[in-house]
Amino acid sequence: MSGNSIGVLFRVTTWGESHGKALGAVVDGCPPNIDLTEAAIQEELDRRRPGKGSSTSPRQEVDLVEILSGTFEGKTTGTPISLLIRNKDCDSAAYEELRNIFRPGHGDLTYEKKYGIRDHRGGGRAAGRETVARVAAGAIAKKVIARSGIEVLAYTQELGGIAVQAISLTEIGKNSLSCPDQKAADQMEKRLAQARKEGESLGGIVAILVKGCPPGLGEPVFDKIDADLAKALMSIGTVKGVEIGAGFQAARMTGSESNDPITPEGFATNHAGGILAGITNGDEITIRVACKPIPSIEKTQQTIDRLGKPATISIRGRHDVSVIPRIIAVCEAMVAICLADHLLRQQAQVGNG
Repeated sequence: MSGNSIGVLFRVTTWGESHGKALGAVVDGCPPNIDLTEAAIQEELDRRRPGKGSSTSPRQEVDLVEILSGTFEGKTTGTPISLLIRNKDCDSAAYEELRNIFRPGHGDLTYEKKYGIRDHRGGGRAAGRETVARVAAGAIAKKVIARSGIEVLAYTQELGGIAVQAISLTEIGKNSLSCPDQKAADQMEKRLAQARKEGESLGGIVAILVKGCPPGLGEPVFDKIDADLAKALMSIGTVKGVEIGAGFQAARMTGSESNDPITPEGFATNHAGGILAGITNGDEITIRVACKPIPSIEKTQQTIDRLGKPATISIRGRHDVSVIPRIIAVCEAMVAICLADHLLRQQAQVGNG
């Protein structure tokens, strides 16, 4: 079984490596007659591409997408949609010294143990560059769910230990960190500059909101919507934890505190995060993901080489200081892909959604 595909009816398969000729995705199961152009996909790709902002890699990839199949005269045809994004600014020479050494925090050692071979250039398939294909496919998924009035929106909730104190969604597009609190964003930028100077990297938390989701999505018991959302988000290399609704805070509540009272107007609170028993309840879906710091840092670290001998490593080159804000578009894409799949499954089973 390959681990490169996700979804049942709306199925996405991604392919490609960081320093290969190209990356891409095949989207199968997309309904016909949906407006889709390369420009529409490009808008999403531009949100995650490198070379923008103080926290990101200076690698200049334009990430131009090509639709190879599955559309005719600007509309989907119901056949598989093949997407291609060519790598244009690879610098593999910088990775030659890493051919026989394992980078701490990366998948170098585990890929070697699993396959007996690995692409040392930028991490190959395990690199963050792989997510460009997810975002391209996610742009199509957003089109699918938008027909049912569903919108996915993510923002920076915390970076480098600095958390937002106020949330104004109108502020998200006004700063380079997609942060809803401008004062916090300014502090985050200073923290990023400090980390870069120290040869360090920073982790953070991304909040994801799903608005307009109808009740009834989810397939108990093993394909519960929260289980599939968690899997989709945990498949992103940087994500180390997922919370839905109250999340871990629910473990510190009593039953009366955790339960959301039901009124004729709807739920009085939303500790469930819009999901009950693995099925959407019509409320806003709230998710938070914890993203680890970028493992490529200039600080000297201990490691081993392919022969198991001790070594030290200091990683130089073109690397992000933090996955934020570029990971935000990726999180939205994975949530949209999961929702598109469950929306089509619900429609196939009971005819609504």
